[in-house]
Amino acid sequence: MNGTLKPYPAYKDSGVPWVSRVPEHWHLLRLDRLFSLRREDPQPGDDRVTAYIDGRVTLRRNVKGQKIKGVIKEAGWQRVHPGDFAISGMNAHLGGMGVSDSLGKCSPIYLVLVPKPGTQPHYVSHVVRHMARSGYIWSLMTTIRFNSADFKRDDLKKLSIWIPPYEEQGTIAQFVSALQSITNRYIRAQRRLIELLTEQKQALIQRAVTRGLDPHVKLKPSGIEWLGEIPEHWDERPAKYFFREIDERSHSGEEELLSVSHITGVTPRSQKNVTMFKAESYVGYKLCRADDLVINTMWAWMAALGVAKQTGIVSSSYAVYRPTNSDAFVSEYVDHLLRTKPYVSEYICRSTGIRSSRLRLYPEQFLKIPLICPPHDEQKKIVKFVEGETLQLDQTITRTQCQIDLIREYRTRLIADVVTGKLDVRGVAPEALLPDLDETGDLGDLDDLEEDAELDDLGAEELDDADD
Repeated sequence: MNGTLKPYPAYKDSGVPWVSRVPEHWHLLRLDRLFSLRREDPQPGDDRVTAYIDGRVTLRRNVKGQKIKGVIKEAGWQRVHPGDFAISGMNAHLGGMGVSDSLGKCSPIYLVLVPKPGTQPHYVSHVVRHMARSGYIWSLMTTIRFNSADFKRDDLKKLSIWIPPYEEQGTIAQFVSALQSITNRYIRAQRRLIELLTEQKQALIQRAVTRGLDPHVKLKPSGIEWLGEIPEHWDERPAKYFFREIDERSHSGEEELLSVSHITGVTPRSQKNVTMFKAESYVGYKLCRADDLVINTMWAWMAALGVAKQTGIVSSSYAVYRPTNSDAFVSEYVDHLLRTKPYVSEYICRSTGIRSSRLRLYPEQFLKIPLICPPHDEQKKIVKFVEGETLQLDQTITRTQCQIDLIREYRTRLIADVVTGKLDVRGVAPEALLPDLDETGDLGDLDDLEEDAELDDLGAEELDDADD
């Protein structure tokens, strides 16, 4: 796609480890030479500004679905102005930085930088975020744990970047902004397709696992208000009749580490591409075995649960339930059943906590939830039907997600090449590079841009909340 972009006419050695050559007319400056620290107390009525790892720095209330929390203490908080370059000290190594689009306040762990004359903050933001993605910023930080990193004021003196002339900085920043807008429109359209396909799949599964396959079967009231009628010959009992809580611990910590996700269920962590810290030891983690039901206590309300297909270990904060009768449920059937919307809604009702991110479904509540249980042979037929009917949907969803991943990978690589001077974008319109992607509608709200991370194991907080 980047066939119309060419290198600069002349290059020189960069002298810095994260880029090899740079255009001959660029010059090297430390970050503290490009910005000054803002030292301004917040004003009454200022709303909170957050730096997200996708490069947005905006008022938290601007982001749909973002939790807005009260803050007990605001000692050391500082004001942020539009155009300031804000860096989250805890998430700098993950790209938690960008140019603020809002007036507000941020916590003391942020560095709020005011651009000096000759500095285009959006250009610098793209360069430093590239340094974060390449791991260079992480290499400068002194912490020994990935999830407790802290980027401080003195680190500004350690970062040197190659800077083009002022007008060229603006040209590059505008190119990157336009490229992001075009690709975001494409990503949004593809994500809408995935949502529609997923809804279709969920509706098909819910119908099959709660009503069976015979459209003429005689129904009876289930006795469960939120579930309605079920086939007359199906059984219904509390979960404690089918499962018991197990608390076995690993003595070696060497078993396969399993991840529990609302998207993929229970799968080996080694098969996932997620940015999470690794524990120094997994001794004491909970053991689960094939056919055990594992529920992420904190994220049950998002259906972060599943039936294990193998022996492994999971976070000690999870709940592990073992079947009391191996003949009662087909594992795949109960996995589908417990992910249906009626059951997920019931988890929310039975969970305790003061806000959604703190809701927890404890074992005593889960074991009270009534489960419907068709005859074993009928469960097998339902599972086979679901697998056959959802195969094409799954293939389309996977193919669509691959397209999203590819365009993101291309965009990341192209932005890196542009901001480090490998490609010259002067006089080149980004629309010419992506002619097939600019037909998918408006960009839309900020919450639709990108970076939907899975709610993965360990029940971790969102990265942007780490500064609370």
